[in-house]
Amino acid sequence: MDFMKEYQKWLDSDLLTAEEHAELSAIQGDEKEIESRFFAQLSFGTAGLRGTMGMGTYRMNIYTVRHATQAFAQVILAEGPEAVQRGVAVCYDCRNHSDEFAQAAAQVLSCNGIPVRIFESLRPTPELSFAIREYGCIAGINVTASHNPKEYNGYKVYWEDGAQLPPRHADEVAKIMEELDVLTGPVLSCAAPAPVTAMGQETDEKFLSNVMAQVNDKAAVEKVADTFKMVYTPFHGTGYKLIPEALKRLGMKHVICVPEQMVIDGDFPTVVSPNPENPEGFYLAVDIAKREGADFILGSDPDADRVGIMVNTGNGEFKVLTGNQTGVLLLDYLIGAMKRTGKLPEKPVALKTIVTTEMARKVAEVNGLQCFDTFTGFKFLAQKKDQLESSGAGNVIMSYEESYGYMLGSYVRDKDAVTAAVELTEMAAWYAGQGMTLYDALLALYEKYGFYSERTLNLVMPGLDGLKKMAQLMAGLREKPPVEIAGVAVSEQKDYQDGSVVCVACGKKSAMELSGSNVLRYEMADGTSLIVRPSGTEPKVKVYILANGANQAACSEKVEKYAAWAESLKA
Repeated sequence: MDFMKEYQKWLDSDLLTAEEHAELSAIQGDEKEIESRFFAQLSFGTAGLRGTMGMGTYRMNIYTVRHATQAFAQVILAEGPEAVQRGVAVCYDCRNHSDEFAQAAAQVLSCNGIPVRIFESLRPTPELSFAIREYGCIAGINVTASHNPKEYNGYKVYWEDGAQLPPRHADEVAKIMEELDVLTGPVLSCAAPAPVTAMGQETDEKFLSNVMAQVNDKAAVEKVADTFKMVYTPFHGTGYKLIPEALKRLGMKHVICVPEQMVIDGDFPTVVSPNPENPEGFYLAVDIAKREGADFILGSDPDADRVGIMVNTGNGEFKVLTGNQTGVLLLDYLIGAMKRTGKLPEKPVALKTIVTTEMARKVAEVNGLQCFDTFTGFKFLAQKKDQLESSGAGNVIMSYEESYGYMLGSYVRDKDAVTAAVELTEMAAWYAGQGMTLYDALLALYEKYGFYSERTLNLVMPGLDGLKKMAQLMAGLREKPPVEIAGVAVSEQKDYQDGSVVCVACGKKSAMELSGSNVLRYEMADGTSLIVRPSGTEPKVKVYILANGANQAACSEKVEKYAAWAESLKA
């Protein structure tokens, strides 16, 4: 793409508003800034689009949203009239311009003859996944950038199963986008637009009835309801309505919401990053929890698909649990609760991603469950769930990944903070009834299953040069695979691109079940797993350290040693 030519075309376009023209005029003469905005289109992957907001082909704006929607509409139209009439569900979060982008997507779909069901106001991501399945839609669109900083927005696309778009359809959307002009390609008017229907409270109630059906032991909550207290924050996002309501229906009497963060605001004024992975965002919640004597704190990200918790360590201080730790606690609890209440299905299965703690496998297998790995992303977890259950090979009780995403039940095919919030609260209440905090419970699990520790390092590589650096890093590791890392021998080199496994000592090559993803993994002689992969949504390479050892100190020592190696990769 000739970025200067494209920039001039946008400057001259009468489609843009005066304000949009002014934004582009302000960068005249700044060739580097112009290039960063117009060097290419935003890339469309299986998760859709994500980027910073602003004018340009490589920015999130109403024109790039219309452009992607037109391409998606053409993929849907190719499915035939019956598929088209099933329509598309559209949802959006609290971010700046999210409602505007959602309306723009609905307009393009309608003008292409595709019926639309759009939420009347912002809703959690899992409710979109639910709506697609509940109403038999052919697809779904969600305008959200999840937990990214306020400058970002995004556009996620879903297929008829309620999971994110499968690769073959995503590739077709990307191909059509390359052929269409961003400004003039979308169809914006027609003689007979397809109907656009609003979804609201009726859909909320259907969704919540499914959420509440996941409760295993309501009596455990009732037992401590008079004294058990928790603090909740939606971080200015979509969880503000349904999560407190679900917790009330669970039987919770003392859910204290952080008032400043119950305010819907795409600028996220009280936090640097609206991400429950970041403990600093919980500072207001911690103050309230200490003042009120709360047992634990729960926070959902802006589109309410991820959830994080902080737990009372017993001395009035609060500690953040990682997504790995939270998932292990929840998996162990669900197995026990389902056994107690007779709800554990035959052939029970747990699913996790390749970068998620191996402690989950240990918990599953010790309790008689199978545990399977998938690539990172809930579309792969959803795909594996459907495959196992449709073939009769297993019944999935929980799917999760380390980045604070949990999927329970069969009515969604994505991360679901609403259902997870209910089950995490039930779990915390049950342990409170045993005289234990969740911190006590975690320490008990380490004693039972062994000691594990994990860390994820984000090697941020912004800008045009960053994309090249990311590619060079992965290429370099493939050209010269390490045989030793941090003074420890590499036992196996695994490349998920081609599914190959190489035994370093003997040179023997074998194949894995999984292949087709740009991920490298090193199994170390000391039992640690190191995984390197570029992020699919942000300009960074992620390095995952999965360690185990005789005690927590031994695990921590391994993590620190390998973290130093990971940091050196950025140099």
